[in-house]
Amino acid sequence: MRFSASYFENEYAHFWIRNSILFFEYKPNVVIDLTVAQRIVADRIQIQNEKAYPILCDIRGIVDSDKAARDYLAQSGSVLTKAVSLVGHQSISLIITSFYLKIGKPSVPTKLFTDESAALAFLEAYK
Repeated sequence: MRFSASYFENEYAHFWIRNSILFFEYKPNVVIDLTVAQRIVADRIQIQNEKAYPILCDIRGIVDSDKAARDYLAQSGSVLTKAVSLVGHQSISLIITSFYLKIGKPSVPTKLFTDESAALAFLEAYK
């Protein structure tokens, strides 16, 4: 685990802050259950130091997640977030994530993208 004022890494993800946006990238082959989701949110909040940010979340490393984890991330995972851009692959994970966004109803503006530049453009309004 590495931590600095603007960078943090745990066994599941890398987090960094650049240009008033929090970048969050899952490591390859991550499986998210409720315990992992709670750890990820706690670590994200730590790097944010009580400041809300728009978040670009690269979900391409996730290989699976359970319902409890998805529910937790959609609700409690929105603490100190202004908006979230999810960046994923053009694959079945996009279909599942799209379905989840409709059913889970995250508490902040959240959109799914396959292109990082479009994801960043969406977040500009929330800086």
